Amino acid sequence: MAKGRILVIDDEADLIELVRYNLEQEGFKVRSASDGESGLSIAIQEMPELVLIDLMLPGMDGLEVCRSLRADSRTSSIPIIMLTAKSAESDRIVGLELGADDYVIKPFSPRELAARVKAVLRRSLPPRSQSRVIHRGGLSIDTARREVNLNGTPVELTATEFRLLQFFAEHPGRVFSRSELIDAALGREVSVVDRTIDVHITGLRKKLAGYSAWIETVRGFGYRFREENDFE
Repeated sequence: MAKGRILVIDDEADLIELVRYNLEQEGFKVRSASDGESGLSIAIQEMPELVLIDLMLPGMDGLEVCRSLRADSRTSSIPIIMLTAKSAESDRIVGLELGADDYVIKPFSPRELAARVKAVLRRSLPPRSQSRVIHRGGLSIDTARREVNLNGTPVELTATEFRLLQFFAEHPGRVFSRSELIDAALGREVSVVDRTIDVHITGLRKKLAGYSAWIETVRGFGYRFREENDFE
């Protein structure tokens, strides 16, 4: 039984076939594109469950594809994993700042890639429970619908940003280390650096606009979500 549709955007034919074979062995359906423009068009037309994007693409590069997917309301919530041969942390950070959910550095193990795909998809699924809405001031978080509203206005979040916000809002006042937040938002099976969480939180704060101060940096340790009486 197919688990979902994965779009792979990469200009290396051999890599696409390797990824296709291994993901299809895991039960996924795989669609591919060799350049950014056609990949973006396929994503909009077919709405895959997840997109794998190589950073170094001819024409429209992977970062621009990521930016375009996040800017379009039709594709803004599709999970994105970057495929990159660049090992510099700055290159990965830029992709995360544009809204990518995870990254895999080339060359990679097909098993690792499959594990990352399944982990990101798990994070994007609504929990199997009745709808519950968390209210914090003018912020409302519908945990089953995966919807966030700020003073009545919808806020578009990535799957990782949503999980972070939900986790924070469920534990107001408690300080969490970066490693604890990684476990909560990304899962133990994902190997990332602490800076990754910082980037996701920076993006989350920007989207929360006037409510960004609710997520407080605790120097030398991590972050906490303020309690309402902190603002009184």
